[in-house]
Amino acid sequence: MKFTIKKELLLDALNKVSKAISTKNLIPVLAGIKFELKKNKLTLTASDNDITIQTSIETANEVDFKVESEGSIIIQGKYILDIVRKLPDKFINIEVVDELKILIYTENSEFNLNGISESEYPNIGLDESKKKIVLNASVFKNIVNQTAFASSTEESKPILTGINFNIVGDILECNSTDSYRLARKVVKLDKSSEDNYNIVIPSHNILEFSRIITDDESDVELHIFNNKILFKNNNLKFESRLINGTYPNTSNLLPDDALLVVSTKLNDFYNVIDRVSILTSDKEKNVVTLETKGNTLILRSSSAEIGRVEEKMPITKSSEEDIKISFSAKYMMEALKSFSTETVDINFVGEVKPILIKSSEDETLTQLVLPIRTY
Repeated sequence: MKFTIKKELLLDALNKVSKAISTKNLIPVLAGIKFELKKNKLTLTASDNDITIQTSIETANEVDFKVESEGSIIIQGKYILDIVRKLPDKFINIEVVDELKILIYTENSEFNLNGISESEYPNIGLDESKKKIVLNASVFKNIVNQTAFASSTEESKPILTGINFNIVGDILECNSTDSYRLARKVVKLDKSSEDNYNIVIPSHNILEFSRIITDDESDVELHIFNNKILFKNNNLKFESRLINGTYPNTSNLLPDDALLVVSTKLNDFYNVIDRVSILTSDKEKNVVTLETKGNTLILRSSSAEIGRVEEKMPITKSSEEDIKISFSAKYMMEALKSFSTETVDINFVGEVKPILIKSSEDETLTQLVLPIRTY
């Protein structure tokens, strides 16, 4: 195997696949990146058994990427990434000598690394399904950004550490909850799905994939199998395991009607909560109390050790009803941050009932935050 490649091309590919390298893996070969070189294409693959990432570089022209001889080998991921990142040269030469010795050199630098035979690498298929589901990349990233934050980080409830993708016909409904809040995004697909799917994808994995996608105008293909999902975007393939189990039915958490709807400017509401939460401490779940009096919203917080704060802001109300309710400032701010609209509608059903956050400017997104009893 021998080739010359433009540094930025190789570094971009290495940065993508290295997200799947685990230093804690019990299988040493999985700390490596598999290099497969054909006459006009270099394919890099990395896996930690939980996720597998593969990307390829094709020789559009021999100026950026020139292949002299084909071959394949496993190169230690950490070292190849560090070497390529720190080399100052525009082009890098990589050559395999004596079957398992890797020579990485430029005009003034030369590194010798020990490689691992490709025969030791697990057989990774990255199969595609005939019944793929296609989403625009920016729509896909929105789904992830607007829901993933609400999933649980507690491994004691594995099913809640993922995002639930429920596909029926041309409707994709995504839910994420940690039992204290819920994020829901509903998207209409361009093409109706032949099969219905109800799967749970680990939030950490899907976030990792959405960060790697750089071309917002491209498409993301979803290839769904019994225990895994393959995402495909341009020349990138990303496979993740699925979480086994049945995701809870979150629809019954969403109240049908509201006692009171408060409409307010999103940024103003967010900033007031942000300021009021300064005097809360983590051990008190940064609790903020909200109260309406006429067309004024009053937000308060207090801490025995720190002090107290109160701030008012004007609002528009749907009825003469008033409410007093407490909630986690952190959860409310994260819910508000998922909206990119100018205004939000805060739906109150009662002082101990869930708070629903919506916007008439974006009806695809719903956030729910449970109140906190303060007595």
